[in-house]
This record gives sequence, structure tokens and C-alpha cells, in this order.
Amino acid sequence: MAAAGAVAVKPVWPEDKRATVNSPANITDPLVLFMPSGKRGRFPVGTPVLDAARQLGVYVESVCGGRATCGRCQVEVQEGNFAKHKIVSSNDHISPKGAKEERYERVRGLPERRRLSCSAQILGDLVVDVPQDTVINAQTIRKDADTRVIARDSAIHMCYVEIEEPDMHNPSGDLDRLKIALMKDWGLKSLDFDFHLLPQVQGILRKGNWTATAAIHKDAESETARVIALWPGLKNEAYGLACDIGSTTIAMHLVSLLSGRVAASSGTSNPQIRFGEDLMSRVSYVMMNPDGREGMTVAVREAISGLVDKVCAEGNVQRNDILDSVFVGNPIMHHLFLGIDPTELGGAPFALAVSGAVHIKALDIGLKLNQGARLYMLPCIAGHVGADAAAVTLSEGPHRQDEMMLIVDVGTNAEIVLGNRQRVVAASSPTGPAFEGAEISGGQRAAPGAIERVRIDPDTLEPKYRVIGSELWSDEPGFLDSVQATGVTGICGSGIIEVVAEMYLAGIISEDGVVDGGLSARSPRVTANGRTFSYVLKEGEPRITITQTDVRAIQLAKAALYAGTKLLMEKQHTDHVDRIHFAGAFGSFIDPKYAMVLGLIPDCDLDKVSAVGNAAGAGARMALLNRGYRREIEETVSRIEKIETALESKFQEHFVYAMALPNKVDPFPKLSAAVKLPPRKTVSEDGIAGDAAPRRRSREGHAARRGRG
Repeated sequence: MAAAGAVAVKPVWPEDKRATVNSPANITDPLVLFMPSGKRGRFPVGTPVLDAARQLGVYVESVCGGRATCGRCQVEVQEGNFAKHKIVSSNDHISPKGAKEERYERVRGLPERRRLSCSAQILGDLVVDVPQDTVINAQTIRKDADTRVIARDSAIHMCYVEIEEPDMHNPSGDLDRLKIALMKDWGLKSLDFDFHLLPQVQGILRKGNWTATAAIHKDAESETARVIALWPGLKNEAYGLACDIGSTTIAMHLVSLLSGRVAASSGTSNPQIRFGEDLMSRVSYVMMNPDGREGMTVAVREAISGLVDKVCAEGNVQRNDILDSVFVGNPIMHHLFLGIDPTELGGAPFALAVSGAVHIKALDIGLKLNQGARLYMLPCIAGHVGADAAAVTLSEGPHRQDEMMLIVDVGTNAEIVLGNRQRVVAASSPTGPAFEGAEISGGQRAAPGAIERVRIDPDTLEPKYRVIGSELWSDEPGFLDSVQATGVTGICGSGIIEVVAEMYLAGIISEDGVVDGGLSARSPRVTANGRTFSYVLKEGEPRITITQTDVRAIQLAKAALYAGTKLLMEKQHTDHVDRIHFAGAFGSFIDPKYAMVLGLIPDCDLDKVSAVGNAAGAGARMALLNRGYRREIEETVSRIEKIETALESKFQEHFVYAMALPNKVDPFPKLSAAVKLPPRKTVSEDGIAGDAAPRRRSREGHAARRGRG
């Protein structure tokens, strides 16, 4: 059975060969069940298995149009009495191998028990398995982080045809005869050709001895099918790109459009970083430099072209074999990639130049793939909630479920989506670059040598840590040898979250984020730093300390994110979330417990908080491989309610409360049940601890005190 979230896609190829299944008139016809999809129907004796699959919407690949030459339509008959389905299936219920199938087996080879569904005909009741164990026949792809089944129905279809040769009695042109053959063999009601193919048609047909494979592009049902590429003879493969353009990194996947196989993946830093760390600094650069927009557009396109070279080399694929592409990114990356000035996004009302899905040729933006290759960009949700958030929504599917799901993509500008099948709302929060190591005294980007995990003993206040590139903790034998090549160079985002949360759990900082200078008498780790105090995480060179300013930067970032989430919860009229998904590369390394201790996210069962990796890239792959997902996200985005945090009067109030750890007023009972939170204490700005300040005696405050013990 298809897993939850898979889109049911009706068959499109060929359009004029559909039949009515399970009507009263054919109730005595053989019953055919396709596995693993579970789709079934009755078909007249003599119906090719491939035709039956198409009529039911079961995806079975065929490039050659049923001529038994490509071998992609392999199936396997399951024998036995399937009582649950009231089917007795046998190899006797399928036609013997014919001349074409025998020829294919002799020349190319056919695994035992496999049949070519284009040649095999239905003679009786059957249980037919569509093999999942080989690339050539795989009809599903799997997201990296889960086992969701994704049905394939890409906008590109490869169609092999045999064309009548010209003669003196038939004066029609080669292009016209090719068009007639495609429409006749593949059931296309209308067909157009890209102009660049017109000068090539005659040479291609003659080189292929009057056989050819056409790449047909048809994104929407209402569109006219269009030939965008043509090869002589049988062409048995086609590829597409799925790319997530992040403000910090760019990730790309090269995917087989026929099997769904990810042939290669690669990533690179976004070269626009040199124009500004965060998004708004890049907008400022464009405002202040007449050629700023062009410079950043050229930079990101060159980086993407370099990634194409990398994935092609890794996957042993030619650029000319890439026929489709899907790109996602936040609104500013989206605009700069398309060559659009993003300055309108720098201030209210944060107007997008284009918010809907974009359909263009790859060459329109100078991306050199196949000359006819297409490019699709998912729609943007709002001025600061982009196509990447739409892709994450598509991947994780809050709109497909009853639970209240919170999706957080943590970055320099956090994007937040909250909802279920009843309603979905979205917003962005300006967290700034602190979570990525910027503006932190010992901060750095995630790289070998960066501290990524931290633990602090609450009695001795002594720390231990782990760095990227080593599996050992700093207090374990062999640690120094394991990091000899890189050293310990700084602290990255996940480490910053953990060290501040651990400092709170150990009592080094108060709930208001002030470093308790009184602890300097207990431990030399707490040291004076001007009028404030710092915590020494690592002695030696470099000396890594967490200063009061560092703690404040993290508080500001997490408060902005939590305040945005709180606004969305109010819009949804809910005081809780059922499930939380961290998206993005950074989200993959955040420990849910420490994120909650910090107050980065609302209270939730810890076992229902998870990292989903590059969900934006997964959503891009879904849109690449299935046109139905494009329609789904376009329709979903049109219904998502956009909340502009900068215009919401209660944002500041939520922000102030969220500066505390975990929060000044919101209780965290589920977190308190899993983690022993410290007793509340106040520390003045000069680091002197005092008694806890009186709390408002509200129901929320009472619950918070009770939850914290």
C-alpha cells in the first residue's frame, strides 16, 4: 500500500487508451491485482498487462511504446491462492512469451519469472508484482529520512516511435510524419515542437533509420504536449535536477526521471555570502551598489552550473540528458536566481515580484542543460516565506493530517509553518546569524574542529565537548590524538544551543540569561569580563569562552523564533502542538531536548520532535518526479494564511517573554517531566545572584512553578 502522503495520480500516457474498469458489463472478466500498490480491476482476456496497469494508474515504465525493446516494463506474476483478495493467480493465466519477448530475453536477458508487461496478455485472474528491487524497474523513490512512497508521473515522458519513410506518393514532411507517429502510438491529442528541433529532425530520423525517441514535456493536463528533445533510435534514460538554493549552502540532486533513482548529490557554499552573511545585508548591498543584483545573480548561477558539472561527473551523465529541473529557495534567493531585484522585499509590504510557480526554459536563465530542458520553481508563500518553505510543506505534509504540526526551518531567517488538514498558517522570524556561529565570540560555521556537543557537570561546572570530525568526548582517552589534524577551532550552531542550555541547567546563567558571577568562587570557569562574567568552555589556544554578549545574542535569536511560533499558535487558536519537525541542514544537528530547554520551540513530547533533514530538497524531488505534487503545492500555498510578524501588535510581548529560558510565562510541563530544570533565581546585570523575583499568581504561573518543581 502507498504510504501516507503519496499523491494518487491518474494515468496520462496514453490518453486515448483508457477503459472503464469494474463496470457491470465486464464483471466476469479476469480480475487483476497489482502489488505493492494494491490497485485492482477487471479486464477482457487478451488485454496487455501494461495497458491494464495504465488504466488503473499503476506506474509501469515504458519508453519503447510496447515494442518490447526497452525492457523497462518488467513485472512478475505471483502464483497461489490469495484468499483475502479472492484470486487464484497462476502463470497459466498469462500468455506465453511471444516472438518479441523471446527476442528481448535472448539479446538483453530477462530475470527468471519476469515478464515484459507490454507483450504479456491477461488470460485469467492474476496477482502482478511491479518489482521494486532494481533501478530499471523501480516505481518509487524514498525520501532520505523516511520510507514514504512517491508515485512517479514526471512532466517528461520518453516516447519511442517508428516513422514511415518518405516516398514520391506521400509528400508530407518528416516532421509531420513524426508528429503523426507520436500521436498515433502514444495517444497524444495534440502536439507541438520546440523551434530548435526543426533544423535537426531530418538528420535525426535518418541517423536512427526512421526510428527515434522523443522527450515529451507536459506539465499540466490543460497544456499541449510538446516535443523538447529528439534522439535517433531508442533513448533509454532521462534526468532531472532538484536544487535547494539556501542563503548559506546550495544542495543539488541529479535524479533519473524514469526510475526515480538519485544518481548523484552535491553541495556547495552559496558564493553570495561574500556580499553579506544574512539576507537583509544582501538586499542592502543591492540597494547601495548599482550592479549588486547582477553580481549576486551571476555568482549563484555560476555556483549552480558548477554543481551541475559535479553531479554529472559523479553520476556519469551528460548535461544533454538533463531535461527538467526544479528549484526552491527563500524569496530573496528565488528573486536573485531569476535575476529579479529583491529590494522591494527589504521593507513593508515586502512585495514579491512573482509569487506563483515559475515555468520557463532552463536556457532562459543561462542554465546549460539539454537545449529544450525546462525549469520549474515552486510558488512562494509570502514576502519572507519562500518556495523552500513550500517545498518543506510539500515534503512533510501538515495539510494531509489531523495532528497540529509545527515545521521550523532554522536559519538566518527562520521560516515557520503550523497547521493540519483544516488550516495552515505560516510566518518568518528574523533570527539573525547567531545560530550559524556569526556574532558569537568563538562562533564558526559547522566544519571539522568546531565544537558541536557540550555537557556541563552541575556540581563541578566542568565541561566536556565533542567536535566535528571526532567521535570522542574531550574527557575520553585519545581525544587529543583524534583532533590533532583539525584542532578545536570554535563552536558551531548546535554547540552554541547546547552550551547555553547546559549553562542554564547547571545554574551558571539565570532564567533571564545573566551569567552568575557569584559562581566564580566555585569554579575558575566563571571569569570576570569587564562588568559582566563569561564561562570558559576551553582553555588553550584558541581560548573559547561564552560571554554575556554571546548569551544575549542567542536569547534574541530564539525569542524571535518562539514569538513567531506563538503568533501562529494564537492564529490557530491552540495552546499546544502535537508534533515538531526541524527542517534544514542545521535542524538535523539540533538536539530537541536542548532546543526546548532553550525555549527555541514550544513544549511538546520529546519523542515527537524530530529532524527531517533537507526537507526542501525532498520536496523539490517530489515536484520533479510527480506533476501531481506540483498541483498539490500550488493549491495548498493558495490556502496557506500568511502572518507578517512585523505587523502583529503582540509580537513584541511574546518576544519579551521568550527572552527567558525556557519562557517567562509559558509552562513546559512535558519538558519538566523529562528534564530536571533548575530552581528559578534572578541575577542582576552585574552578575550578582539574588532571590527569585515575585511571580504573577496566574494559572499559567502556578502551572509553570509546579512543572519546574
